Amino acid sequence: MSTMAPNRIPLAVGATTVGVKCQEGVVLASEKRVSYGLMVTSKSAKKVFKVTNNMGIACAGLIGDMQAIARTLAAEASLYELNYNRRMSIRSAAKLLANILFSQRYMPLLSETLLGGIDSEGSHLFVLDPLGSIIEDDYAAVGSGAAVAIAILEANYKPTLNLADASDLASKAVRAAIERDALSGDGIDILSISNKGVEEHFVPVK
Repeated sequence: MSTMAPNRIPLAVGATTVGVKCQEGVVLASEKRVSYGLMVTSKSAKKVFKVTNNMGIACAGLIGDMQAIARTLAAEASLYELNYNRRMSIRSAAKLLANILFSQRYMPLLSETLLGGIDSEGSHLFVLDPLGSIIEDDYAAVGSGAAVAIAILEANYKPTLNLADASDLASKAVRAAIERDALSGDGIDILSISNKGVEEHFVPVK
């Protein structure tokens, strides 16, 4: 299956963010451009965040809301680990984040969020909208360039992908969206999550 999350709430900024699940873990990727209307306000924004050593999120929406979501989830995951002396499962983290977003439904955090990670049950990728709706899938794309990115994922995804191949596919999908979506651009941040931990790297795009 595939997911292109619906824009239930109009977002003031553009973005292209994708997630790909594979046998070894999950890859999250997003470009770095921040725009407001027809104005590019930044070319170096971070839209992919490490939450714990086995979990991360990637977002498309308002930068401040993305950062708030990342901080809140990281704090809750750390508190859980301190209280119970074990990591929070990816499914539990997704449900917790869904509840947090739903609790803000009257003043929503304007961000579509991909949450991915690996735990004792294997690798997981969840898609959440600003109101806390939650879907688990093998790959997903959100943001203004999602229509282009999801086409690349649909055509090339295989369940047998390894982590390096998943990273290449995520980069290819975001790159294709950058070429067609004026609100996306200025390079790609990639977060690779596996049993070895979380690795981040940057892919320049001309």
